[in-house]
Amino acid sequence: MSSPAENYSRSRQRTRFPTLTDFRSGYSFELDDFQIAACEVLEQGHGVLVCAPTGAGKTIVGEFAIHLALSLGQKCFYTTPIKALSNQKYNDLIDRHGSAKVGLLTGDNAINPNAPIVVMTTEVLRNMLYVGSDALTGLGFVVMDEVHYLGDRFRGAVWEEVIIHLPDAVRLVSLSATVSNAEEFGDWLVEVRGDTRVIVHEERPVPLWQHMLVGNRMFDLFATEEDADEAAGPAAAVRVDRSLQQYVRERMRFGDIADGRDRDGGRSGRDGGRYRVHGPRWRPPHRADVIARLDREGLLPAITFIFSRAGCDAAVRQCVASNVRLTTDEERLEIRALVEDRTKHLAADDLDVLGYWDFLDGLERGIAAHHAGMIPAFKEVVEELFVRGLVQMVFATETLALGINMPARTVVLERLVKFNGESHADLTPGEYTQLTGRAGRRGIDIEGHAVVLWTPEVDPARVAGLASTRTYPLRSSFRPSYNMAINLVSQVGRETARELLESSFAQFQADRSVVGINRQIVRNEKAQAELRAKMRCHLGDFEEYNELRVRLSEREKSLSRQGASDRRAAVAQSVEALSVGDVIRVQTGRRAGLAVVLDPGVSPIADPRPLVLTEDRWAGPVTLLDFPNAVEVLGHLRVSKHFNHRNAAARKDLAASIRNLRLPDDPRAGRRRRGNPAGNDPELTELRRQLRAHPCHGCPDREDHARWAERHNRLERETEALRRKAEGRTHSLSRTFDRVCALLTERGYMNPVPMAALAGAEPSRPGITTAGRQLSRIWSESDLLIAECLRAGVWKGLNAAELASVCSAMVYEARRDEPTAPKLPQGSVREALAETVRLWGEVSEREAEYDLPLSREPDLGFGWASYRWARGDSLDKVLSSLADDSSALPAGDFVRWMRQLLDLLEQLSRADAIDPGIRSTAAAAISALRRGVIAQQL
Repeated sequence: MSSPAENYSRSRQRTRFPTLTDFRSGYSFELDDFQIAACEVLEQGHGVLVCAPTGAGKTIVGEFAIHLALSLGQKCFYTTPIKALSNQKYNDLIDRHGSAKVGLLTGDNAINPNAPIVVMTTEVLRNMLYVGSDALTGLGFVVMDEVHYLGDRFRGAVWEEVIIHLPDAVRLVSLSATVSNAEEFGDWLVEVRGDTRVIVHEERPVPLWQHMLVGNRMFDLFATEEDADEAAGPAAAVRVDRSLQQYVRERMRFGDIADGRDRDGGRSGRDGGRYRVHGPRWRPPHRADVIARLDREGLLPAITFIFSRAGCDAAVRQCVASNVRLTTDEERLEIRALVEDRTKHLAADDLDVLGYWDFLDGLERGIAAHHAGMIPAFKEVVEELFVRGLVQMVFATETLALGINMPARTVVLERLVKFNGESHADLTPGEYTQLTGRAGRRGIDIEGHAVVLWTPEVDPARVAGLASTRTYPLRSSFRPSYNMAINLVSQVGRETARELLESSFAQFQADRSVVGINRQIVRNEKAQAELRAKMRCHLGDFEEYNELRVRLSEREKSLSRQGASDRRAAVAQSVEALSVGDVIRVQTGRRAGLAVVLDPGVSPIADPRPLVLTEDRWAGPVTLLDFPNAVEVLGHLRVSKHFNHRNAAARKDLAASIRNLRLPDDPRAGRRRRGNPAGNDPELTELRRQLRAHPCHGCPDREDHARWAERHNRLERETEALRRKAEGRTHSLSRTFDRVCALLTERGYMNPVPMAALAGAEPSRPGITTAGRQLSRIWSESDLLIAECLRAGVWKGLNAAELASVCSAMVYEARRDEPTAPKLPQGSVREALAETVRLWGEVSEREAEYDLPLSREPDLGFGWASYRWARGDSLDKVLSSLADDSSALPAGDFVRWMRQLLDLLEQLSRADAIDPGIRSTAAAAISALRRGVIAQQL
């Protein structure tokens, strides 16, 4: 029974916050304190930033913003970073408010766009702001879910564009994962959006326990409180469990891989993913055994994160082959019925191509994969079955951690390294927290569990550091793009546009950092003065003497670089001269040894990357880095015109021919003697003479003085670098904007300033030209290149399939380097692509002149698939045509790239500034592409 004081408090709250009281009555559970605080802030008329862990219930605040908007007769837009989240939120809101009040805009879908509640991707809202859409009329609230995504280096700028350009009357509700600089982000929101309150909640709704699985034994990662109490100092709070440490040491000793070195001190390396040991090789635990262990411990359902699509699929196959079953007969019938219902729109032939029967077999066992290589229908089936408890183990890539509602009791991490788009890198504490945040289902589990599988390279202390770190700073990735610059100038003029860019979070962070940099500069200057006093010499001016030493050292380095440059040029020339069948020696790297050239790999744009077959049967591209010296041809083999380097038998036969070839006896063949460019250099000789003649050269304390001088010089270089950094960060975005505008003016997209004095400028869009109007309607990473192609008429005269093929080069990005040229249609497509690449080279040269990031090079790897699909070929034929090509695609990737291609074609078909012929061809291409599995997945 409540006390009188509690009753009075609730009555007072109902009086002060009637809308919140009404909202809370619609839920069967009590809201958390942070949710109530954030909702009260909104009802008081403020904006709000809510930072809380994954699964804490931040979206309740967004749903209250919707409730508040409806009660005030206003609209509310709910934005998400990815289409899957938008679709999921759309369905959630329909369940709560009904389909008449909820709309969806994702680029692919436009459902009830005039509804008072519209769910959309952030890019859609950005585009609406730039075109001044009528849909913005009556907008009262914008919910930005996953707002921490503005730190994403590829798409993060969109979030800042929206925050800056939203009308002042719109209240912003920002929902973020936990970040350590929430106050800094909040300060910026206050600066650009007005009164904004920051609500930070760091407590997980379900406690998370950290474990390591070593072999078949499960350990707690952290020591118990009793053990921790025995530790001294602040490290006690993150003390690793002693029994875990001891067991790992024993395992390392037993396998004789304690430091990863072999007996003679060299690195033992790895063999097929398994560490080489003296005795039994270490092998990771079988996935079926891991699942069995989790099942015995009551830790299912679980998500195992594997940072590889192929690895996820292989894990499911391994479990199926091991006859893992996690479902009952009744559950299997329920699974089959649901899967058949969700995939009934797909043609039978397409289902076979998509691997439907293997997919269904795994699901009926309670096991599934989840990654971007799957078609959306399959991923959605996995998500629904997992939430319903019919799938107990999902092997997923990290994309699942981006807000999709699939909580589990346990999260398993097989590795702590993932590919970040450029290289393999260790997980950051923020990434670790995001992934393990999936563990623990609110309202179902009393605790969640994170399990890291031990491998010989994983130190438990390192895992403990990842799990205990609470520093996840949000860093802006904002930079002005061509499309952004055009739209800003057309709407508000160049000067106001500069001011808007100065108000970005990126500039806000840069300006704050300059304060600390200037303090360091002052400290450095004081230290330099002290060092100058210590290096004084009674025989003469030691600073002058030191200057001679510095000039001498720089000249020696310059001559050394010149020699290296000459060698690189000789290497490039020798590699470019190679022909198919030449036998060479790869001089360094993992593939060192004899090899035969299969394809010279000469490109007019980049350095040559010959495709070779080595004597140990490996086939792949090598680069100039593999040849420190010029390459010499040691012999020649006949290579069939139809040789397939992916065929193991063909590789074996040709490798045997390499080994049987008679070669020069000298194993160092292919190397050339290095010259000594410094030997007869007159400038170097004169500097040495001056140094010996200087009075300080004979000082007995010369080297002591020189050490102080070297410290002074090092500090001077550091100080100068800090000055450049401070100067570069002050007004850095507006200077970049000026360079973007200068390039756009040179290329004819903007009128030169002063804009008002120019005749012919359109009154409604001051400062931009007709070509600029085209560019303003193109939202793409390759926006300028697309505009250049349209203006130059490069794509005129193409039919629908040909235009689809050419446009695919603007959106597609290969997931890896492709060693051979991709397959392309003949005729007009090749000519249009050649001219497109030529224009890209021209644009890139000008970007380099203006010190701007280079536009992405067109990627031709999707041209053949998009052409054949637009031409009407079946999914089986399209995908099988790529099976022997380096650009082979999983079906899910095929659908994803088709979506992006359709998005670009939609832009071309709708923009009134674009040539009518291109618009009609783009519309025809859309009709040709939107069929079969593509039409069903939009």
